Amino acid sequence: MTVLSPAQTAVPETDSPLILALPKGRILKAAAPLLHRAGIVPGPDFNDEKSRLLRFETNDPNIDVVRVRSFDVATFVAFGGAQIGICGADVLMEFDYPEIYAPLDLGIGGCRISIAQPKDRSGLEDNPNRLSQVRVATKYPSITRRHFAARGINASIVHLHGAMELAPVLDLSHLIVDLVDTGSTLRANGLEETHTIAHVTSRLIVNRTALKTQPERISAIINRFRTALASNSAPAKDQQA
Repeated sequence: MTVLSPAQTAVPETDSPLILALPKGRILKAAAPLLHRAGIVPGPDFNDEKSRLLRFETNDPNIDVVRVRSFDVATFVAFGGAQIGICGADVLMEFDYPEIYAPLDLGIGGCRISIAQPKDRSGLEDNPNRLSQVRVATKYPSITRRHFAARGINASIVHLHGAMELAPVLDLSHLIVDLVDTGSTLRANGLEETHTIAHVTSRLIVNRTALKTQPERISAIINRFRTALASNSAPAKDQQA
């Protein structure tokens, strides 16, 4: 079986609409006003929860949008399926695609990647001298391994995509690493945060090859988002290329 790498993917012709990948869920709701201020309005089916469509035209004939899982946005952009996307910094940290450039911090979808454990095991993660190996349930294996390796701890990963809070309760793991907003789900399941690995917001991301081959089109969209942020009194934070 042949597996493509991002570097092997093609960039669409310049007369084709650019594809903007949007994440389903809470980030999409937070991004809706920003899209409107940027002058990008998806067709009516976009907000129809019964619609099975995944690709939608917008009021701009040069831009189509696709709606995908939040964890997949970066992959669509890195492989050239979409030239632009809105993606949480947690996803960028996990996959670390060199093909992606994140020019703008959109300041939406704020949360944090945190370590949590049952309350009756308080202090386990914060004292590396007590252990050299730990079993961790997470959907962020790369972030988790890097974090614990920096502390000299070998993290054995239990890779889950949901219901993370059950893992230590049912002895699948000692700890979890997960995305946390209010922390209410952790508390409801007898867990507590012990450490914040990173604070997360959503970023505008672009495919580097598309930026090089279609600089005017891509830059114009970046500038529309920058203007939209400024109009909301939330200045964009330019990132390093």
